[in-house]
Amino acid sequence: MNITELPLELIDEDADQPRYQFDEDALQELMNSIAELGLLSPIKVRTTDNGRYKIIYGNRRYKAAQSLGLKKIPCIISDAMSELDIYLEQIAENLTREGFSPIEEAEAFHKLMNDSKFSSSVKFLSSKLGKPESYIRNKLELLKFGQAVKKLIVAGTQIRKDKLTEDQLLPLKDLPMEHRDPLALIMARDEMPVSDVKKIAKLFKDKGISQGVKDKLLYKSGPDLIETWSSYQQTKAERARADEEKKAAAEAQASASLEQSAREVTSSTEPEEGSGISLQPQFPDSGQQSSSPSEDGGQPSDTQLPSVPSTAADLERVLAALSAVKVSGAGNRTDFNGLSAQDESDLAGRVDQLIMQLEQHLADWKSIRELLKGRS
Repeated sequence: MNITELPLELIDEDADQPRYQFDEDALQELMNSIAELGLLSPIKVRTTDNGRYKIIYGNRRYKAAQSLGLKKIPCIISDAMSELDIYLEQIAENLTREGFSPIEEAEAFHKLMNDSKFSSSVKFLSSKLGKPESYIRNKLELLKFGQAVKKLIVAGTQIRKDKLTEDQLLPLKDLPMEHRDPLALIMARDEMPVSDVKKIAKLFKDKGISQGVKDKLLYKSGPDLIETWSSYQQTKAERARADEEKKAAAEAQASASLEQSAREVTSSTEPEEGSGISLQPQFPDSGQQSSSPSEDGGQPSDTQLPSVPSTAADLERVLAALSAVKVSGAGNRTDFNGLSAQDESDLAGRVDQLIMQLEQHLADWKSIRELLKGRS
C-alpha cells in the first residue's frame, strides 16, 4: 500500500458519497488531534480527468486538514474504476467510522438497490459488506419516516432527549403515516424507552380502537400513553373473563334445556307404570271371536277389530300426549353448542330409541286403519 502526499488543491470531494452529515463538535475534536499529533490515517482517492483526484473516503479528515490550512495530505491512490466497487468501498469504510448515521446507511443501501448503475440485491449487499440481510432491511425501514423524524435519528442505543435510535423507531414502522411520525416525535421528546414504544405501538395497532380515538391519543404525552395502554389492557382482560363466564353460562343453560326436552319427550310418549296408557292400540286375543253379527248375513267377521271404546280412548290419549310435547332444538344446531361430544352421543342414542318405538306404534295404528278400510 503506497501512501503519497498530495496537494489539497488537487483533491475534490465526492458529492455522491454516502456520508454527508458531519457533527461540528466531532470535527473540531479531529482538528485538535491533527494539530497535535498529525494525520494518522491517510485518505483514499482515485484519479480523475486533468490530473485531479476525487475522495473515495476520508472526507472528514480532508475537511479538518483544510480548516487547519494544511497544504498537503497523505493519500492512498486507488486504481478501482467500477462505480459499484467504489461505492461499496465508501460504505464499508464508513461503517467502521463513528458518526455514520443510520439514515445515511439506509439511503446508501437504497441507492445501491434502486439506482440503475447498481441494481443490487439485499443478498448481494449482505455478502459484500459482511452484514446480515436483516440488518440491511431494518435500515431500509427507517426511510418510511418523514424528514422531521429522520433528522433526529442517531447511531447507537442510548436514549437521549429529542433524538431517536433505530430501536425506538422500528416498532412504529408499520403504523399509518398519520400516526407513525407524530408518535416518533413524542417518543423523542419524552425519551421513551424501547419497551414502552412497543406497548404504544400495540395500542395504535389494535383494531378494537377507532381511528378517532387514536387521533385524540396523539395529544397525550409518552407516559400518559403508557397509562392508557395499561388501562386498556386491564379492560380487555376483564371483558375476556366476562365473555368466558357468559359463554359457560349459555352452554350450561343449553345443556339443561336439551336434557329437559329429552325428558319431556320420553315422559309424554311412554306410559307411566301402572297407568294402563299405551301408544299402541289394544288388540283382542287372537282366539277371541266377535259376538257382533256381520252386515251381510249376521255371521261374525273373520277380521277382528279391537274394542271400539278402548281404541278410541287410546287414540285420544296419544293425540293429547303428542300435542303437549314441543321438541326443543328441532332444526336449530345452535341449541346443541353447549353439549360435549359424549352428551351428544348419549342424546342421539335416546332419540334413536324413541324413533324405533314411535315407528312400531305407527305400524300398529296403520294396521287398524287397514282393518277399517277392509270393512268398509
